[in-house]
Amino acid sequence: MKRLFCYLTLLVAGGLNAAEFDYGLKARQIAPDVHVFVGRTEDFTPANGGNIVNTGFIVAPGGTIVIDSGSSRRYGEQMRRAIAGISPKSVALVINTHHHPDHFLGNQAFADTPIAALAATRQGIGADGNAFAENLYGLTGDWMKGTEVFAPTQTLAAGTQEVAGRRLRLIALNGHTEADLVIYDETSGVLFAGDLVFNERAPTTPHANVEHWLAALDQLEAITREAGFKMLVPGHGEVARDAAPIRQTRAWLEWLQRTLRESAAAGLDMNEVLARPLPPEFAKLPVAASEYRRSVGHLFPAAEQEALK
Repeated sequence: MKRLFCYLTLLVAGGLNAAEFDYGLKARQIAPDVHVFVGRTEDFTPANGGNIVNTGFIVAPGGTIVIDSGSSRRYGEQMRRAIAGISPKSVALVINTHHHPDHFLGNQAFADTPIAALAATRQGIGADGNAFAENLYGLTGDWMKGTEVFAPTQTLAAGTQEVAGRRLRLIALNGHTEADLVIYDETSGVLFAGDLVFNERAPTTPHANVEHWLAALDQLEAITREAGFKMLVPGHGEVARDAAPIRQTRAWLEWLQRTLRESAAAGLDMNEVLARPLPPEFAKLPVAASEYRRSVGHLFPAAEQEALK
Protein backbone atom coordinates (compact mmCIF):
# COMPACT_ATOMS: atom_id res chain seq x y z
CA MET A 1 0.00 0.00 0.00
CA LYS A 2 2.88 2.36 0.77
CA ARG A 3 4.03 2.04 -2.84
CA LEU A 4 0.58 3.11 -4.07
CA PHE A 5 0.81 6.31 -2.11
CA CYS A 6 4.39 6.90 -3.23
CA TYR A 7 3.19 6.61 -6.80
CA LEU A 8 0.30 9.02 -6.38
CA THR A 9 1.76 11.46 -3.87
CA LEU A 10 2.88 13.89 -6.55
CA LEU A 11 3.30 17.63 -6.55
CA VAL A 12 -0.06 19.34 -6.96
CA ALA A 13 0.53 22.52 -8.88
CA GLY A 14 -1.22 24.94 -11.13
CA GLY A 15 -4.77 26.16 -11.24
CA LEU A 16 -7.92 25.26 -13.10
CA ASN A 17 -9.83 27.69 -15.22
CA ALA A 18 -13.46 27.49 -14.20
CA ALA A 19 -15.81 24.55 -14.55
CA GLU A 20 -15.24 23.54 -18.14
CA PHE A 21 -13.25 20.42 -17.34
CA ASP A 22 -12.47 20.00 -21.01
CA TYR A 23 -9.47 17.78 -21.71
CA GLY A 24 -9.30 19.10 -25.26
CA LEU A 25 -8.86 15.58 -26.62
CA LYS A 26 -7.99 15.58 -30.30
CA ALA A 27 -7.45 12.27 -32.00
CA ARG A 28 -4.36 12.06 -34.17
CA GLN A 29 -4.37 9.56 -37.03
CA ILE A 30 -1.02 7.77 -37.12
CA ALA A 31 -1.93 5.01 -39.60
CA PRO A 32 -5.01 4.02 -41.59
CA ASP A 33 -7.80 3.45 -39.05
CA VAL A 34 -5.43 3.95 -36.09
CA HIS A 35 -5.68 7.03 -33.88
CA VAL A 36 -4.08 8.23 -30.63
CA PHE A 37 -4.69 10.85 -27.98
CA VAL A 38 -1.29 12.05 -26.75
CA GLY A 39 -1.20 13.28 -23.16
CA ARG A 40 1.15 15.71 -21.46
CA THR A 41 4.51 14.65 -20.06
CA GLU A 42 3.67 15.92 -16.58
CA ASP A 43 2.67 14.76 -13.11
CA PHE A 44 -1.00 14.67 -12.13
CA THR A 45 -2.18 18.23 -11.38
CA PRO A 46 -5.46 20.15 -11.15
CA ALA A 47 -4.35 22.01 -14.28
CA ASN A 48 -4.10 18.91 -16.49
CA GLY A 49 -6.83 16.87 -14.82
CA GLY A 50 -4.79 13.71 -15.23
CA ASN A 51 -4.41 14.02 -19.00
CA ILE A 52 -0.86 12.68 -18.89
CA VAL A 53 -1.42 9.38 -20.67
CA ASN A 54 -1.54 8.16 -24.24
CA THR A 55 -4.71 6.35 -25.25
CA GLY A 56 -5.84 5.19 -28.67
CA PHE A 57 -8.30 3.36 -30.83
CA ILE A 58 -8.44 1.22 -33.94
CA VAL A 59 -11.42 1.36 -36.28
CA ALA A 60 -11.83 -2.30 -37.18
CA PRO A 61 -14.34 -3.92 -39.57
CA GLY A 62 -16.48 -5.14 -36.68
CA GLY A 63 -16.28 -2.05 -34.48
CA THR A 64 -13.84 0.19 -32.67
CA ILE A 65 -11.14 -1.19 -30.38
CA VAL A 66 -10.20 1.23 -27.59
CA ILE A 67 -6.78 0.98 -25.95
CA ASP A 68 -6.86 2.38 -22.41
CA SER A 69 -9.59 4.72 -21.20
CA GLY A 70 -7.79 7.51 -19.38
CA SER A 71 -7.73 8.82 -15.83
CA SER A 72 -11.35 9.74 -15.03
CA ARG A 73 -14.97 9.27 -16.01
CA ARG A 74 -14.86 12.70 -17.68
CA TYR A 75 -11.84 11.64 -19.74
CA GLY A 76 -13.56 8.45 -20.85
CA GLU A 77 -16.73 10.29 -21.81
CA GLN A 78 -14.84 12.92 -23.80
CA MET A 79 -12.72 10.23 -25.42
CA ARG A 80 -15.83 8.34 -26.48
CA ARG A 81 -17.36 11.47 -28.00
CA ALA A 82 -14.14 12.16 -29.89
CA ILE A 83 -14.12 8.60 -31.23
CA ALA A 84 -17.74 8.93 -32.34
CA GLY A 85 -16.80 12.07 -34.24
CA ILE A 86 -14.39 10.01 -36.35
CA SER A 87 -16.24 6.73 -36.79
CA PRO A 88 -19.94 5.86 -36.43
CA LYS A 89 -19.05 2.27 -35.56
CA SER A 90 -19.87 1.05 -32.09
CA VAL A 91 -17.13 0.24 -29.61
CA ALA A 92 -16.43 -3.48 -29.83
CA LEU A 93 -13.85 -3.77 -27.04
CA VAL A 94 -11.91 -1.68 -24.53
CA ILE A 95 -8.47 -2.99 -23.54
CA ASN A 96 -6.72 -1.90 -20.33
CA THR A 97 -2.97 -2.41 -20.77
CA HIS A 98 -2.22 -2.49 -17.03
CA HIS A 99 -3.64 -1.51 -13.65
CA HIS A 100 -2.34 2.03 -13.15
CA PRO A 101 -5.17 4.55 -12.76
CA ASP A 102 -4.56 6.77 -15.78
CA HIS A 103 -5.15 3.71 -17.96
CA PHE A 104 -8.47 2.43 -16.59
CA LEU A 105 -10.39 5.05 -14.59
CA GLY A 106 -12.25 6.12 -17.74
CA ASN A 107 -13.85 2.67 -18.01
CA GLN A 108 -17.19 3.95 -16.69
CA ALA A 109 -17.77 5.70 -20.01
CA PHE A 110 -17.64 2.29 -21.71
CA ALA A 111 -19.71 0.35 -19.19
CA ASP A 112 -22.03 -0.90 -21.94
CA THR A 113 -19.17 -2.53 -23.86
CA PRO A 114 -16.80 -5.44 -23.15
CA ILE A 115 -13.70 -4.33 -21.24
CA ALA A 116 -10.77 -6.72 -21.13
CA ALA A 117 -7.35 -7.03 -19.51
CA LEU A 118 -4.84 -9.64 -18.45
CA ALA A 119 -5.84 -11.67 -15.39
CA ALA A 120 -3.25 -10.03 -13.11
CA THR A 121 -4.37 -6.58 -14.28
CA ARG A 122 -7.94 -7.39 -13.30
CA GLN A 123 -6.67 -8.53 -9.91
CA GLY A 124 -4.58 -5.38 -9.49
CA ILE A 125 -7.52 -3.11 -10.28
CA GLY A 126 -9.63 -5.02 -7.79
CA ALA A 127 -6.98 -4.66 -5.09
CA ASP A 128 -5.72 -1.12 -5.73
CA GLY A 129 -8.37 0.65 -7.80
CA ASN A 130 -10.24 2.41 -5.01
CA ALA A 131 -7.02 3.69 -3.44
CA PHE A 132 -5.87 4.98 -6.82
CA ALA A 133 -9.18 6.77 -7.41
CA GLU A 134 -9.18 8.34 -3.96
CA ASN A 135 -5.69 9.69 -4.43
CA LEU A 136 -6.44 11.08 -7.88
CA TYR A 137 -9.37 12.97 -6.37
CA GLY A 138 -6.84 14.67 -4.12
CA LEU A 139 -4.40 15.34 -6.92
CA THR A 140 -6.69 16.58 -9.69
CA GLY A 141 -9.79 17.76 -7.85
CA ASP A 142 -13.18 17.96 -9.54
CA TRP A 143 -11.91 16.50 -12.80
CA MET A 144 -12.56 13.24 -10.96
CA LYS A 145 -16.15 14.05 -10.03
CA GLY A 146 -18.36 10.99 -10.50
CA THR A 147 -15.43 8.69 -11.16
CA GLU A 148 -15.69 5.20 -9.71
CA VAL A 149 -13.72 2.07 -10.38
CA PHE A 150 -15.24 0.01 -13.18
CA ALA A 151 -13.14 -3.11 -13.53
CA PRO A 152 -12.59 -5.07 -16.74
CA THR A 153 -15.24 -7.71 -17.32
CA GLN A 154 -13.21 -10.09 -19.49
CA THR A 155 -9.79 -11.74 -19.29
CA LEU A 156 -7.42 -11.56 -22.23
CA ALA A 157 -4.94 -14.26 -23.15
CA ALA A 158 -1.70 -13.67 -25.00
CA GLY A 159 -1.44 -14.62 -28.64
CA THR A 160 -2.48 -13.46 -32.08
CA GLN A 161 -6.24 -12.98 -32.25
CA GLU A 162 -8.94 -11.62 -34.49
CA VAL A 163 -10.62 -8.80 -32.59
CA ALA A 164 -13.58 -7.19 -34.34
CA GLY A 165 -12.10 -8.43 -37.60
CA ARG A 166 -8.65 -6.96 -36.90
CA ARG A 167 -5.58 -9.13 -36.43
CA LEU A 168 -3.91 -8.17 -33.16
CA ARG A 169 -0.86 -9.70 -31.52
CA LEU A 170 -1.44 -9.52 -27.77
CA ILE A 171 1.84 -9.83 -25.88
CA ALA A 172 1.80 -10.44 -22.13
CA LEU A 173 4.91 -9.00 -20.48
CA ASN A 174 5.78 -7.58 -17.08
CA GLY A 175 8.27 -5.28 -15.45
CA HIS A 176 6.52 -1.93 -15.18
CA THR A 177 3.80 -3.82 -13.32
CA GLU A 178 3.07 -7.47 -12.70
CA ALA A 179 1.14 -7.60 -15.97
CA ASP A 180 1.86 -5.31 -18.93
CA LEU A 181 -0.09 -5.95 -22.11
CA VAL A 182 1.38 -4.86 -25.42
CA ILE A 183 -0.83 -4.68 -28.53
CA TYR A 184 0.72 -5.00 -31.97
CA ASP A 185 -1.71 -4.22 -34.78
CA GLU A 186 -0.34 -6.36 -37.58
CA THR A 187 -2.47 -4.59 -40.21
CA SER A 188 -0.98 -1.14 -39.61
CA GLY A 189 2.32 -2.04 -37.99
CA VAL A 190 1.48 0.09 -34.94
CA LEU A 191 2.85 -1.13 -31.60
CA PHE A 192 0.99 0.04 -28.49
CA ALA A 193 3.64 -0.48 -25.81
CA GLY A 194 1.79 0.84 -22.75
CA ASP A 195 3.93 2.01 -19.86
CA LEU A 196 6.78 -0.32 -20.68
CA VAL A 197 7.96 2.59 -22.84
CA PHE A 198 8.25 6.29 -22.01
CA ASN A 199 9.38 8.89 -24.54
CA GLU A 200 11.10 12.07 -23.34
CA ARG A 201 9.55 11.56 -19.91
CA ALA A 202 11.09 9.85 -16.89
CA PRO A 203 9.55 6.40 -16.22
CA THR A 204 7.43 5.64 -13.16
CA THR A 205 8.36 2.65 -10.99
CA PRO A 206 5.82 2.04 -8.18
CA HIS A 207 5.36 -1.63 -9.06
CA ALA A 208 8.52 -2.15 -11.10
CA ASN A 209 10.73 -5.18 -11.43
CA VAL A 210 13.63 -3.63 -13.30
CA GLU A 211 15.19 -6.90 -14.45
CA HIS A 212 11.90 -8.06 -15.95
CA TRP A 213 11.30 -4.63 -17.46
CA LEU A 214 14.65 -4.68 -19.24
CA ALA A 215 13.87 -8.13 -20.64
CA ALA A 216 10.50 -6.86 -21.86
CA LEU A 217 12.19 -3.96 -23.66
CA ASP A 218 14.39 -6.44 -25.52
CA GLN A 219 11.26 -8.17 -26.80
CA LEU A 220 9.69 -4.88 -27.84
CA GLU A 221 12.79 -3.75 -29.69
CA ALA A 222 12.77 -7.04 -31.59
CA ILE A 223 9.27 -6.21 -32.86
CA THR A 224 10.48 -2.84 -34.15
CA ARG A 225 12.95 -4.73 -36.35
CA GLU A 226 10.19 -6.69 -38.06
CA ALA A 227 9.48 -5.76 -41.67
CA GLY A 228 5.92 -4.63 -40.98
CA PHE A 229 6.64 -2.31 -38.06
CA LYS A 230 5.67 1.32 -38.68
CA MET A 231 4.96 3.18 -35.44
CA LEU A 232 5.53 2.94 -31.67
CA VAL A 233 3.01 4.35 -29.21
CA PRO A 234 4.54 4.71 -25.72
CA GLY A 235 2.40 4.96 -22.62
CA HIS A 236 3.66 8.51 -22.10
CA GLY A 237 5.30 10.87 -24.57
CA GLU A 238 5.26 11.31 -28.33
CA VAL A 239 4.75 8.48 -30.79
CA ALA A 240 7.84 7.41 -32.73
CA ARG A 241 8.77 5.69 -35.97
CA ASP A 242 11.71 3.83 -34.46
CA ALA A 243 12.95 2.21 -31.26
CA ALA A 244 14.54 5.35 -29.81
CA PRO A 245 12.01 5.59 -26.91
CA ILE A 246 12.72 1.96 -26.03
CA ARG A 247 16.44 2.66 -25.90
CA GLN A 248 15.88 5.79 -23.80
CA THR A 249 13.68 3.90 -21.33
CA ARG A 250 16.29 1.14 -21.11
CA ALA A 251 19.09 3.65 -20.51
CA TRP A 252 17.17 5.27 -17.63
CA LEU A 253 16.40 1.92 -15.99
CA GLU A 254 19.96 0.66 -16.34
CA TRP A 255 21.33 3.87 -14.84
CA LEU A 256 18.76 3.78 -12.03
CA GLN A 257 19.50 0.14 -11.21
CA ARG A 258 23.26 0.70 -11.27
CA THR A 259 23.00 3.84 -9.12
CA LEU A 260 20.91 2.13 -6.46
CA ARG A 261 23.10 -0.97 -6.35
CA GLU A 262 26.33 1.04 -6.13
CA SER A 263 24.85 3.29 -3.46
CA ALA A 264 23.72 0.33 -1.38
CA ALA A 265 27.09 -1.38 -1.73
CA ALA A 266 28.82 1.82 -0.59
CA GLY A 267 26.63 1.99 2.51
CA LEU A 268 24.86 5.23 1.58
CA ASP A 269 21.58 5.96 3.32
CA MET A 270 18.44 6.99 1.47
CA ASN A 271 18.98 10.72 2.00
CA GLU A 272 22.45 10.45 0.50
CA VAL A 273 21.07 8.57 -2.50
CA LEU A 274 18.37 11.20 -2.97
CA ALA A 275 21.06 13.88 -3.03
CA ARG A 276 22.95 12.29 -5.92
CA PRO A 277 22.78 14.38 -9.11
CA LEU A 278 21.05 13.13 -12.22
CA PRO A 279 23.18 12.71 -15.34
CA PRO A 280 22.62 15.57 -17.82
CA GLU A 281 20.93 13.32 -20.37
CA PHE A 282 18.26 12.41 -17.79
CA ALA A 283 18.06 15.67 -15.84
CA LYS A 284 16.52 17.33 -18.90
CA LEU A 285 13.58 14.91 -19.01
CA PRO A 286 10.21 16.16 -17.73
CA VAL A 287 9.56 15.19 -14.08
CA ALA A 288 12.97 13.47 -13.89
CA ALA A 289 13.83 14.80 -10.44
CA SER A 290 10.51 13.81 -8.90
CA GLU A 291 10.48 10.38 -10.55
CA TYR A 292 14.02 9.74 -9.34
CA ARG A 293 12.98 10.59 -5.79
CA ARG A 294 9.98 8.30 -5.99
CA SER A 295 12.04 5.52 -7.55
CA VAL A 296 14.56 5.70 -4.72
CA GLY A 297 11.68 5.27 -2.30
CA HIS A 298 10.25 2.35 -4.27
CA LEU A 299 13.43 0.46 -5.08
CA PHE A 300 16.32 1.39 -2.77
CA PRO A 301 15.17 -0.71 0.22
CA ALA A 302 15.41 -3.85 -1.92
CA ALA A 303 18.86 -2.80 -3.15
CA GLU A 304 19.95 -2.40 0.47
CA GLN A 305 18.68 -5.87 1.34
CA GLU A 306 20.50 -7.33 -1.64
CA ALA A 307 23.74 -5.65 -0.61
CA LEU A 308 23.53 -7.33 2.81
CA LYS A 309 23.52 -10.84 1.37
